[in-house]
Amino acid sequence: QVQLVESGGGLVQAGGSLRLSCAASGGTFRFYTAAWFRATPEKEREFVAAVVWSGSGTYYADSVKGRFTIFRDTAKNTVYLQMNSLKLEDTAVYSCAARPRGSVYAPDYMYWGQGTQVTVSS
Repeated sequence: QVQLVESGGGLVQAGGSLRLSCAASGGTFRFYTAAWFRATPEKEREFVAAVVWSGSGTYYADSVKGRFTIFRDTAKNTVYLQMNSLKLEDTAVYSCAARPRGSVYAPDYMYWGQGTQVTVSS
């Protein structure tokens, strides 16, 4: 079993930055693909970014490419999402997820965190 705990969400002005953290415990998280998804009351959960276990492969939704960066610190068992140039439409609950195998884009990850709210204001 892997437990995931997100932190770092909050309120930020458009154009600003936030860094989300996802701390993992239990299991062999360092060998899992880790991802960030986001959801709003109006939109179902959507893929944001993913990083494979080695850290060498990263994947991004088109809407965040060039603005967001996902990376992991294996020693700390933590995955981060650096979000720059934030836009109003980035407002959502961001959730961390992990899986040992399977598509990085599909939302059927095995483990999920509780989510952290990111609100971008004008």
